Parts: sequence; C-alpha cells; structure tokens
Amino acid sequence: MVGVSDERSSSPARVAAPDPADRPVLSLALAAMLEDVRAHSGAVYLLGADPPVLEMAVMAGLPRAFAAPWERVTLHAPVPVADAVRERRLVWVRDGEEMARRYPRVAVVLPYPFSLAALPLATDTTAYGAVFLTWPGARDADLSPGERERLTAACGRLATRLESAAEANIPVHPEPDLLAAPVVGGVPGTLGALEAVRMVGRLPYGLCSLDLHGRVGYANPAAADLLDVPVSRLIGSRLWTAVPWLDDPVYEDRYRAALLSQETTSFVALRPPGRWLSFRLYPTRTGLSVRISRARGVSRPRPGGPLAEDAVPPARLVTVSRVVSLTGALSEAVGVRDVVQLIADEIAPTVGSQGLVVLGSRAGRLHVLGHRGYPDPAVAERFDGTPLTERLPGTQVLRTGVPAFFESWEQLERLYPARRGTHDGYAAWAFLPLIASGRPVGTCVLAYERPHSFTTEERAILTSLAGLVAQALDRALIYDAKHRLAHGLQEALLPHSLPTVPGIEAAARYLPATRGMDIGGDFYDLVPARGSAAAVIGDVQGHNVTAAGLMGQVRTAVRAYTAVGQAPEEVVRGTNRLLIDLGTELFASCLYLRLEPGRGRVVLARAGHPPPLLRRPDGAVDVLDVPGGPLLGIDPSADYPRTEVELAPGSLLALYTDGLVESPGIDFDDALAGLGRRLAVAGELPLEELADRLVRHAADAEERPDDIALMLLRAPVG
Repeated sequence: MVGVSDERSSSPARVAAPDPADRPVLSLALAAMLEDVRAHSGAVYLLGADPPVLEMAVMAGLPRAFAAPWERVTLHAPVPVADAVRERRLVWVRDGEEMARRYPRVAVVLPYPFSLAALPLATDTTAYGAVFLTWPGARDADLSPGERERLTAACGRLATRLESAAEANIPVHPEPDLLAAPVVGGVPGTLGALEAVRMVGRLPYGLCSLDLHGRVGYANPAAADLLDVPVSRLIGSRLWTAVPWLDDPVYEDRYRAALLSQETTSFVALRPPGRWLSFRLYPTRTGLSVRISRARGVSRPRPGGPLAEDAVPPARLVTVSRVVSLTGALSEAVGVRDVVQLIADEIAPTVGSQGLVVLGSRAGRLHVLGHRGYPDPAVAERFDGTPLTERLPGTQVLRTGVPAFFESWEQLERLYPARRGTHDGYAAWAFLPLIASGRPVGTCVLAYERPHSFTTEERAILTSLAGLVAQALDRALIYDAKHRLAHGLQEALLPHSLPTVPGIEAAARYLPATRGMDIGGDFYDLVPARGSAAAVIGDVQGHNVTAAGLMGQVRTAVRAYTAVGQAPEEVVRGTNRLLIDLGTELFASCLYLRLEPGRGRVVLARAGHPPPLLRRPDGAVDVLDVPGGPLLGIDPSADYPRTEVELAPGSLLALYTDGLVESPGIDFDDALAGLGRRLAVAGELPLEELADRLVRHAADAEERPDDIALMLLRAPVG
C-alpha cells in the first residue's frame, strides 16, 4: 500500500500504527461505519502508486464477486470511488436512476435499486484509498449532515492509521469480510432448533438457505425432491452449481438483485424435461431463504410477459456478458452511421424496441442522425431542425438530462399537447438523453409497437445504455467532423479534372484507403506547358490530415518548378530539398514526366516510386527500367537521374501508386505482372473505361490498406 501525496501542509494528530498481526483494521473500521449509518454493504480500497490504482482490500455485506469489474480501479475511471479520491469529497448517489445518469457503466452491471456513498481515505497531505457504502432500495432522504460528518470523521481516522502504518513501513494487506456468515451444515444445538428443523422438513414445499455467496447451508427434503438433487450434494455448494439447469446468468441475476436491493425477488425455471418450478427469494444481510414450489399455469415463458401466474418479474433484459459485448461493439463503432446501425441491430432488439430515431444536437437545434423502423422516412425526419427551446419530449430530456418514458400515446399526448396530430404509428416510447462528459450530445428515441410498461429495472438499464451510446456517439461525431475536414482538404488539393493537353489523352482515378480516416497522401497532376506537358504522381507517407497537407505542398512545388521550365531531374531534386527544409518527418515517393508528343518522347525522373508501365502500339507491355534516387525528404544531396523513353503514336503510359499493386500475402512482382496483363488485354478501350477496369478489383474489395492513385496517358494515333 502506497499513498499518493499532494502539497497540502497541515499535520493531523498521530494514531498508533495498526498491527496487521494484531487485528483486522480495515474490516473493523468498515464494520463500524456500516453499523453507524445502518448501511447494507461496503468496501475499502487502498491506493497504490505507479500508476495510481485503487485496489479492493476488503468487502462486507455482499459477495465480492458483485464488485468484480471494480476490483482494481484507475483514478480516471468513471466510478464513484475514483471520483471521491480524485476530487477529495463525499460522492452521494441517491438511487438507481441517478446512478444510471452519472455512472452508466456501474448501473448497467448492477441495475438494481440501491443508494451509494463513496468517500476518500485521505489526510491533509496524502490519499491512501477510498470507501464505499450502499443501502438497499432508494433512500427517502439524502444522507443527513450528521451521517456525513460521522462518515467523514471515520474515514479520516482510518486514513491517519494508514499514514502511521506507511511511516512505520508496516504493510496493510487485504482482509476477510468479518460480516460474512460461515457455511455450516452442522447439527442443531438445542431441542427447539431440532424441532424447528423437523417442522421445516414436514412442509410440502421446498425450503433452503443460501449464504451471501450463494452456498446452500440448509435444504429440506421437499427442496431436494423438487430440485431432483440429494441434500448431501446441495449442502455447501452454490445452488446453481449443484443444480445444473439453474446454471444460467438470468437466474443468478435474481439472486444478485435480491441481495443488493434487499427486496423479495422471484422467478420460474424449467426443470428438465418439462416441470416448471417457482423460486421466491427472501433476503437478509446475512443471506437468503428460498422457497421452491411447482409453478402453476406455466407452459412456456412468453417474451416480455410474466413467467408465472403470481406476477414474477421479467428476467433481466441485458446480462453482464451482453453488456460487455455491447460495450466492445460501441467502442469499435467509428462514424455516426456505425453507431446508429449498432443501436438498431444490437440494442433495440435486446430491449424489445421496434422503432428507433437518433437525434443530434447542433447549433441549438435537433438533427436526425439516423432512424430505423419507419417505412415513411418523413415521419421520423419531421423533427429535423427543431429548436431546443420547443417543448417536446426529445428537447426536454436533452435540456434536463432526465429520461422520459411514455407507456401509451394518451400519456404522451397529455403531457405534450404539441404532439397532437403527429402520431408516428407506435404505442410507447423511451426518450433517452445522450450526455457525454456532462455535455448534451443528442437524444435516442426507442419506440414500441404496443403499449409498454417500463419497470424500474428496465428504466435503469435503458438509461445506462444511453450513457454508453452517448460516449460512442460523441466519438463518432468528432470522427465524422474530422473526416469531412480531411476530405474537404484533400478534394481541394487534388485536381477536380485533368486539363486538355494537345497530343495527349489522359484519365485518372483516386481511391482512399478504407482504414483510418479514408484519406491519404497519394497525389497526381497534369500540367500543360508550351509544346509539352508535365505529369506527376506520388505518395506521401501516412493516411491523415498531415499527409494530405504535405501532399498539397509537394504538388504545389512541382507545379512551381515546372512553370519556370526546369528539367525533370531538377524538379525532383528541388522538391526533395523543399521537404527537408520543411522539417517534416514524413517521406514521399514521386515520379515526374516531361511529355513531348511532338518529338515522340517522354523524359522521366524517379524518387523511390514504382516504375511506370508502357503499353506499346502492338499491345506488348513493358515495365520501364527507370533509374531513380531515394525517397524525397531523406538525403539533401540526393541525385535523381533523367531517363528518356520513346513514346510512339498509340503508346500508353500507366502511372500508379503502390496501393494498386501491393496487397498482404501477394508478391509485388506477381501483382505488377497481373496489372501488366490487364493493361495488355484492355489497352484499346477508351481511357475512362480502362481506368475503371484497372482499379475495379481494388474498388470492390472490402478493405484497402493503402490509397490508390492511377493516371493513364496515351499518345493517340494520327
């Protein structure tokens, strides 16, 4: 255990350093806090350094597995204990809905009604850890000033003891939960207790007791008979381990819900091959009592409906494993379209929704970012451009940050009369504010075909999922904005069309990479000159805005050197010096040609670029052996020799970047030979059609790891 210091200077009173061999300091301090404020459960974290991470040292009142996702917490994690340490204050979360709004990652994993307080363990100079306490259900009132004062004082005393331990080099280790009741399969010690066991054994329904970890401490014969498992196999085992057909996250979730909320919970389960059993869980602070009986009137659970005639709550909509899957998928979503698609394909079906509208907030208005489930797009898009000042559910939830749930059209119309006459064909709606880092991003509207009753648990889950969606959408909006900026820059830097050059036909194609921001540094240009023309193609390293910007500088330099009449080798040499003078860490390849159709020749200079292909009038294709120099931007004294090649009427030059011929697992020479064969076969086609054919295999590919630029130059016959 290592504290993390700050620059505060006051010195607290000293308390004797704890002796780990003497008594469990952390567990006793936690137990005293739980008792003082009548909390149900809690935990103590110790703060380690390099990097600073909160590690759980002891937990009381609940199985430690409940907090498994937060065994180790970084100080930047969006959880209450991290905020408490980072901000040196008490963090209070009144109920599940507030947890869903402020800490969606916690609420998604634990979507149950409970209150939570988190406090730092810190002296005036150093933070040593944190404590959290929970209460089942939602408290009628906030923590009283007296409770806050007592908890703060208790944490201060514990922090002082930890400081003394650190100064004395006494390690503080994780400790067992002193409040956990041991599992005993023992024999009753009194005549009354023995008679109680006999009485329970005569009951016609099953009874068993579970400790906080789900282990069976007692089971009567009726329970063993209904579960079809001997009592000897039940005692000491977790219920869902001893009974294989109960080994399902949905059933274990009911147990977790009962313990955390301290409310009676129930469910039905199918005992193979066809018997339905009803389970009712009665929780206390030390475990649960479970009543097991035959479920009446149940043949098969109905989706979205009750599972038993005694109104058993529906199974949890989203399991922990599902949350992990959705979180991973949202983290991989790149653009806004990806996020909308993911909500439509993964989240909406999971929560039983049939319609979806995702609204973004920009410049004081709502904008429709995407929708699903509306055959008439106008129905979903009619609120596009709505001012945030209008009193509508989509704007109201975004302004307040509080979700709204409407179980019928009548309820929605009564609260929002402005919606009269705007029925979208659905019967129930959930309006979820999308808030990322305290900033409104948009609104997610889930629509249901039939009237829908939103349970407390369902509201908490939807609110929590909205928090995860908001973070993904915020990233996607930023990505799309950068994407539009980069593409605008690239379109401005590349020629919109090739100029007409006497004696030369030309066509060009550009395909961005499908990874990264779909932009890059590939470039091409055709510059008319008196009696000749200059063509250039090149590739700046990278696939980002920097590469695109540098590409524009290279292209401009080439044009400038061409305009003053420099020879090809001088143009490339000057461009190389320019890149070095710019101090960029990026390199570039380049192939520069001076076309002289009147003299039937072309003069070339090459800087680390793939060699051009020449299709001769008879259809033969050659890879031109053009001596070259290194990439631009490496060696200021590099030399780039010139090469002259005959360009007879009917000849065709193909200039390209390496993205056209380089693919993972394919040899460069083989790929270049394949390009030559396609050019030989289709070389008589009009240039525009030929250009499309040469890049078709790359355009149809799902992934392009690199940009592709292609320029075709033909000396026409006659």
